[in-house]
Order: sequence, then C-alpha cells, then structure tokens
Amino acid sequence: MKKFIEPIKEWFGYSRVERRSSFILLLIILFVIVSRYFFPGSKSTAEDVTSAAISRSEEITDYSERDEKRDPLSDYFSFDPNSATQEALIRLGLSDREAATLIRYREKGGKFRTKTDLRKVYGLDTVKADNLMPYVSIKQDTFRSRAITDRRKPKPVLELNRCDSVSLVSLPGIGPVLAGRIIKYRHRLGGFARAGQLKEVYGLPEETFKLIESRVTADSAYIVRIDINSAGYREFLHVPYLEKYEITAILKYKELKGKISGINELVENKLITYEKSLRIAPYLKF
Repeated sequence: MKKFIEPIKEWFGYSRVERRSSFILLLIILFVIVSRYFFPGSKSTAEDVTSAAISRSEEITDYSERDEKRDPLSDYFSFDPNSATQEALIRLGLSDREAATLIRYREKGGKFRTKTDLRKVYGLDTVKADNLMPYVSIKQDTFRSRAITDRRKPKPVLELNRCDSVSLVSLPGIGPVLAGRIIKYRHRLGGFARAGQLKEVYGLPEETFKLIESRVTADSAYIVRIDINSAGYREFLHVPYLEKYEITAILKYKELKGKISGINELVENKLITYEKSLRIAPYLKF
C-alpha cells in the first residue's frame, strides 16, 4: 500500500511556495464569488432587448401614420414675408433656423415683391417655399408709394469740370481711388467736353459708367483751350488725343500757310482724320 501512496504524493505534492500561491488564489476566487452574491449586476436578456426594440418601432410607426393622416396645409394662413414675425413663420412650418434666415434676409435689405421671391432666400427649403406661395399676400402699396417718391425726388447732377473728389464719391460705384483718377484725368485733358470721356478713365468699368451716366454732365465752357495759331510745340503737347507726328505736321503746315482758319482745314489737308477732329475741336481755338 505504501508503494502506491508515495508516487501519488510525489505526483500531487506541492512545495511551500506553491501552497502559498494556491491559498492566495483560493482567497481571490472566494472574494469574487462573495462580491457577485452581495452586488449582483443587472443583466438584460436578448428577449428584453428585442421587446424594447419592437415597442419603439411600433411607437414610431404610430407617429408616422398620424403624420400621414394630417393635412400638411391645414395650419397655413395668409402672411406677408416682408413683415411676418419669426413665430408666425415657425407656425407656417419653417424651422427655427429657416425662420431666422428669412428675417436676416430682410434685415440686410432683401425685399419680397412677388411670391416667387421666397426662392431667393438661401437656406430655405424649396419645397416649403413652393407650399407657402399660395398663402403669400404682399402689400404692393408700400413698394408703389416708394417708387413714386423716388421718381419725384430729383437726383443731384454733378458738373464734371467743377466738382471735387468728395462730390464724386457720392456717385454709385465711385470710391476715393476712382474719384482721384477722374480729377487727374480732367487736369490732363484740360476739362471734360462730354460725360462719355469718363469711360477713358483708367479702371472705371462700363457698368459703373452706366450707373452714373444720368447723374453727371460736362460743360465745355470750362475747358482750357489752346490757340492753334499762336501755340508752339510745347503748348500742343497739352492738346489731348493729338499724336506727336500730327503736332509736327500741323506746325509745318502753319509755317507754310501762316494761319489756320478752322478745324475743317486740318481735315481737308489730311493733317488729322475727321474722327480725330471731333475729339480735339473742343480744346482748340482759332
């Protein structure tokens, strides 16, 4: 019997270190078991999760069915987008952000003159805008009275040869830089013979000229003229649009002829073209 026990003891035998380790491990296992007993964790079964999901799905479906049965236009009413409050816009179906966007559009100067102007509001859903159009009621009297007032109010007209840069800045599209260039070009010309010469000013767009064309005029009486029969080469350099070779030709002709009677004489003798004569005539005297 002893022969069988000794191998078993040798096989399952523990050293002192192993016995201590086993004891510590046993304590840890007991601690975990006791903790689970006194502090049980909440566990959700698969059936509970499935049941909750089905309940939520039924709830969403119920809301969807009620929304489909509801008439989307039942809460709409007539409104003027130029004066409607944010609360009224929300009642009409716009979100808080869309209502605030529409009001900001008005605050920045945007006006609703027709129903389709609702589509101009960036950020407003186009479907909502189309749904609201039948209920838009714009007071046209306000715009009509303003238009009549604007037509009756005379707009100031600037005389280009006497105005200063401050007056020019009051024109639409004219800033300090362009105003300075206009004054500088006026000195170079000796004065503006016509308002269309503004298009020759460097950096002045055609669109800007169209905006101010009816607001400016040019009085040729204020132009500085040069006496063609007494002027020398240096004086001729101040005549706008004349090229140096044309100045030389006119001076040589004047030496031979003695006196020039008029602008047509220069054209007839092919010293300048007819088109050129129209441009320089306001700057010469004979």
